[in-house]
Amino acid sequence: MTGERVIACIKRVLPVAFRTSLWFLKIMLPVSFFVMLLSYFEILPYLSAFASPLFTLVGLPGDAALVFVTSIFTNIYTVIALMSNLDFSLREGIILAMMCLISHNYLVETLVQKKTGSSAWGMVALRFSCSFIAAALLNWCLPDFSARLSWQPAVALEFRETVMNWLQQSLILSLKVVVIISLLMIVQRLLEEFGILKSLSAVLGPFMALLGLPKQVAFLWLVGNTLGLAYGSAVLMDHVEQGKISGEHADLMNYHLAVSHSQLEDPLLFAVLGLPMAWLMIPRVVLAIIVVWLKRLWDFLYKKSKTGCTVKPVAG
Repeated sequence: MTGERVIACIKRVLPVAFRTSLWFLKIMLPVSFFVMLLSYFEILPYLSAFASPLFTLVGLPGDAALVFVTSIFTNIYTVIALMSNLDFSLREGIILAMMCLISHNYLVETLVQKKTGSSAWGMVALRFSCSFIAAALLNWCLPDFSARLSWQPAVALEFRETVMNWLQQSLILSLKVVVIISLLMIVQRLLEEFGILKSLSAVLGPFMALLGLPKQVAFLWLVGNTLGLAYGSAVLMDHVEQGKISGEHADLMNYHLAVSHSQLEDPLLFAVLGLPMAWLMIPRVVLAIIVVWLKRLWDFLYKKSKTGCTVKPVAG
């Protein structure tokens, strides 16, 4: 009987997972190709030149603008490759890594968040502003590390090699997207089928309340903070479409994930450069908690002003 329930869940999930994966790839692959062209023809350095003066305000050199602008269009892997080819101090590396951990892959991740009911421009503004707020706070409190990050000279590739590399990486990315989204949705449905999701929500309920989030998003929170914003929002999209979570709760979850997501893989990548993971993880969680509670306060005051009477804030 148990085996039949498992097989039935998988059969129901796979078509949905395939459609979701296809939607992701329709966004990811064209964006990835466009960014490859921007990088190859060295257009990104021109874009970053306009932002360079802004980075001196948070204790970073002009080169940091190139890394940050590249991060906005690409993922953390590209950021790591770029940072390894530039010369930053350990202190500068921590600040810049924090900014990129909050602000990266805008084009794809913002569309995913919009799909789950959040304002696209609101998410971009939130992530961009939080990047500089976090950088300013770190610049204020970080000790003066004297060590330098290890770096190596960049290797120039011909256009054909660049395109072939992109095709190879895109194939790997496509397989990764299909496998991860399918597995996530299968796990989600199995947890629901056998009542484990309710138990998980109950166990993590008090922690979710501290974060300012409803207990119903406990599983989504785990996914987003382990596998990242894009994959976390993919599961969130399924919850919204199935009517298992309200748009209001989905929006709150997006506010948290916009600031704090992929708390394992991405900091580990930066650890390769010698950056301490604690400085890259804890501040993002704290900032995400503040953002969500401010969002809840804003919603409460807005509703109160509209109705002219006391309105209860979003239930935790």
